[in-house]
Amino acid sequence: MQRTDLFARFKPSGDMLTAHLLALLQGWTAYGYDLVQRLEDAGYGDYNKGSIYRTLRQMERMGLVASDWDTSTDGPARRMYTVTQTGLLFLKDWLALVDAHRKDMETLLGMSTRPIEPPDTHRSPSS
Repeated sequence: MQRTDLFARFKPSGDMLTAHLLALLQGWTAYGYDLVQRLEDAGYGDYNKGSIYRTLRQMERMGLVASDWDTSTDGPARRMYTVTQTGLLFLKDWLALVDAHRKDMETLLGMSTRPIEPPDTHRSPSS
């Protein structure tokens, strides 16, 4: 099963979207539309686009990103997002948390005495 298939079945939490956006913004300034495109290019196209923009505004209120209006091009002004030091710290802590959960899962899986198998519903009755 590919990551995109798994992603479609199991929606990640809001903090996962925050982490994805912060990772994309690390060392880069972007418009919301650019972030949507980069998420899609990375295989995370199932995020609701409205949710992405709401999350970016929430991230700004939390101090994880900063934004400025770009009026340098013809057409409407566009909001440019940049990750802040607080955002980088959030991302670092998020990655540490994910790593700790991964290690915990590996420990739990290692404690299993036998592999987990789906029930065999086609067994013949034993004599």
